[in-house]
Amino acid sequence: MNYRTLGKTGFQISEVSLGTWQVGGRWGEPFKEATAAEIINAAIDGGVNFIDTADVYSDGLSEAAVAKVVKGRSEEVFIATKCGRQIQPHTAEGYTPERLQQYVEESLRNMGVETLDLIQLHCPPTEVYRRPEIFETFAKLKEQGKIRNLGVSVELVEEALLAMDYGNVATIQVIFNMFRLKPSEQLFTKAQENNVGLIVRVPLASGLLTGKFTHATSFSPEDHRNFNRNGEAFDKGETFSGVDYDLGVEAAEELKKLFPGQAPLAAWALRWVLMFPEVSTVIPGASRPEQVTTNLQAAALPALSPEQMQGVEAVYNQYIKPTVHEQW
Repeated sequence: MNYRTLGKTGFQISEVSLGTWQVGGRWGEPFKEATAAEIINAAIDGGVNFIDTADVYSDGLSEAAVAKVVKGRSEEVFIATKCGRQIQPHTAEGYTPERLQQYVEESLRNMGVETLDLIQLHCPPTEVYRRPEIFETFAKLKEQGKIRNLGVSVELVEEALLAMDYGNVATIQVIFNMFRLKPSEQLFTKAQENNVGLIVRVPLASGLLTGKFTHATSFSPEDHRNFNRNGEAFDKGETFSGVDYDLGVEAAEELKKLFPGQAPLAAWALRWVLMFPEVSTVIPGASRPEQVTTNLQAAALPALSPEQMQGVEAVYNQYIKPTVHEQW
């Protein structure tokens, strides 16, 4: 495993880390603590020392499971969590200093800790980034010793740029993958200039970039890949990176041609993300320990060739860019 600096936090973190949206099992299934523990331990065994969770992942069970495993390990492991998505309806008006302080307190209780390593605003509406009192709230929480760092998880590049106007924003979590190239155009340079760490989520486009899906693949009724394809439940860009499913399957088949050999497309898709030095870490999820093993292969793969990098961009330009590039 290689390690990179997470912006202003100063944390030295694994370049391939772990996202825990579905750590307790497959999307839509009941949370299984034993499964979560197996996955988290497998990640730490592989050198992962950064785990991303959120208070809404299985209603706090994910936070608790992550903290429980980490406390039982001798390694130093940084835990990032998120807050804000409990607000329903999810509007800018719902974001108040009092409510956000309450969420921080609840996360501290869920994890049984006195200080959160990193708390991130969980994809708030764009207007929230224009409210200084929200960011001042977290400055006070840091003074109180309840958080070490503040970050934001964003849907739009515009939101990431707005967030960097606040000096206490140490990290930005953003969707970036072979089907979502826009962040590399402007955001990456700005983040580097501001010493802001970049955490890349949804690196496999909800599984499309594993190369295992076909036009006939189906998903359970409770899986967001079944019910959120058009953004019915939350931002459309979170599901398949906003790409039309059938088009994404075709594009993934073209990408597989660029990477012949034994390593699966998923590992190469993660290695592609790591080709960008501005990226601090990539946080693929896993619903089984074996998926952690596949994801960690990326750290050992050689660099992509210039021809492969150009090939990825060509596939993006042909299949993906015309319909999604300007949306996020």
